[in-house]
Amino acid sequence: MTLQARCCQGAPSTSRSAIRLVSAAAGLAAALASAPLAYAGEGGVSHVMPGANGTMVDLPPAGPGWFFKPMFVNYQGDNTIRIPTAAGIVANADVTTNTFVVGGGYGFEQTVLGGAHFGVAAFLPYTWVDISAQTASGLRRIDNSVSGLGDATIVPVMLAWKSGDWQYDFLLPIYAPTGSYELGRLGNTGLNYWTFDPIVGLAYANAKSGFNAAAHVGLAMNTENDDTQYKSGNVLHLDASIQQIFPLGSGFANVGIEGWYFQQVSCDSGAGATLGCFKGRTAGVGPVLGYIQPIGKDKLIFEFKWLPEIETKNRLKGDFLWAKMVYKF
Repeated sequence: MTLQARCCQGAPSTSRSAIRLVSAAAGLAAALASAPLAYAGEGGVSHVMPGANGTMVDLPPAGPGWFFKPMFVNYQGDNTIRIPTAAGIVANADVTTNTFVVGGGYGFEQTVLGGAHFGVAAFLPYTWVDISAQTASGLRRIDNSVSGLGDATIVPVMLAWKSGDWQYDFLLPIYAPTGSYELGRLGNTGLNYWTFDPIVGLAYANAKSGFNAAAHVGLAMNTENDDTQYKSGNVLHLDASIQQIFPLGSGFANVGIEGWYFQQVSCDSGAGATLGCFKGRTAGVGPVLGYIQPIGKDKLIFEFKWLPEIETKNRLKGDFLWAKMVYKF
């Protein structure tokens, strides 16, 4: 029995297919990077985060069954630029957030649209925020700590087509403004607007070698924050990863890297957008470690990754630390 068949799913294929996928992802990243330089939305942040849909553990289900997926992400970032917030324009912000997410979903047995596996999912975060920033005048510094529910993610559509070692995906995450938000408060756990984020992607899993790769592209489209009359611009985002699986103990370990490029493609707008277009950008790359433990017909998967932002524009700049667990049954 092949390595991939024992730990995950898949069938034999050649290494040329993997090379084509990696080349395609690299080409797409290069195309995005060659676009005109852009400058981020309100608060210097967005609903979509690097690492949320980057690796094999994040793929839509390609078969029937439930999955449970708790996650934890720590982010520490700062900047020296002026950014618009619920408390007005501030500068020299220093932010630490810790978010615990509970969620999961279900893949249905019946296929649709020419053999696509259909699934749904939902996730609810709880966030702790510590933020410090200077007022626009620079005369005083504001410190704020707040915790509460964040903005829920609903995924009413997840589609996965399987063809040998390849998987083709479409999913539609919708971020709902369920988080705590107060006008005039520097730190908030919610963004107070909706985001619709259609994503397409492909993934490759070599059954013989245990080599895996994935690339996904999405367009996050935001509504206006009614409290500030601020509409953050839409964000085109690319996440890609390569991983190698190998036997370890009673399960399988995997190591790899993940990279991303987020480019805001439309200007911020609305009466509250006093800084003008204020487009944003972020890019980075970091290591990924994981472990897959088969439990009968079920699977328990752990994943840890450190994703430092290497280059940003009009956003906070920092490091994402992710810990994910997926139980498929």
